[in-house]
Amino acid sequence: MLDMEFRILYWLQELRSPALDQAMEAITHLGDKGWFFILLGAALFFIPRTRRAGTAVLLSLLCGMIVGNLCLKNLVMRPRPCWIDASVPLLIPVPHDYSFPSGHTLAAFETAVSIFLVNRKWGTAFLIFAALIGLSRMYLFVHFPTDVLSGAALGIFIAWFVKKGIEKYRLCDILRVQKNKKAE
Repeated sequence: MLDMEFRILYWLQELRSPALDQAMEAITHLGDKGWFFILLGAALFFIPRTRRAGTAVLLSLLCGMIVGNLCLKNLVMRPRPCWIDASVPLLIPVPHDYSFPSGHTLAAFETAVSIFLVNRKWGTAFLIFAALIGLSRMYLFVHFPTDVLSGAALGIFIAWFVKKGIEKYRLCDILRVQKNKKAE
């Protein structure tokens, strides 16, 4: 399996060009530390008509950080492709945490699916963006394809699970009621 994954990564390296290098770096940097997704979730949360999507994004990101970045990465301890084959020149600094699952892809898909479940038009655009984030992580030689696929699958599951929890516990209604009580 690892051999097949490296073949895919080496094929992506053959596609490298200055324009594509810049584009992939820019795309991946939007996912650095999750700030773009956190700020987007916060912005959606503070707009009353998008509060449900914002709540879902923020709760999904929190769950993903715990499950993916804190638990799975440290349980699986999978080395990154750039650690195994240091001969491939990197365009970004060498990451120091483990590879599985891709945290960038996880956060991107949690955000995209959370939005998609509320607004299909915007969600579709964010799903395309999430796929590009995953592709950029492989192009930049810092994740294996299974890291990216697992990050995407986990992100989809977490976003769906959080949405169901929000619906079950009517979390947005609770937040609205508390806000109204404070205003009185």
